[in-house]
Amino acid sequence: MFRNQPMIGTAWHGHHVVMIRCNPYHNQFLKLDHSLHAPTEPPHPNCAETLAQFISIGYQIHSAVPISESEVQYILISS
Repeated sequence: MFRNQPMIGTAWHGHHVVMIRCNPYHNQFLKLDHSLHAPTEPPHPNCAETLAQFISIGYQIHSAVPISESEVQYILISS
C-alpha cells in the first residue's frame, strides 16, 4: 500500500490559508495571519492593495466576515 509520506526539504502541496483584517470605512489594512508555509507578500497599508497582491499570486477570496462594526476579516485560500 502506497502512502504519501512527508519528506524533509519538500514543498508543501496543498491548500494555504491567509486571513486579512481591514477597516472597510478607511480602506485600512489591520492584520495578516497565515498558515505556516503559505506564500505571502508584504501587506500594504491600503486594504484593497493588500487583497489585490494576494489575488495576483493565486489566492481566491473564500469569505469575508464582519468581526466588528469597523473590521472585516477576509479568508483567502490558495491551492
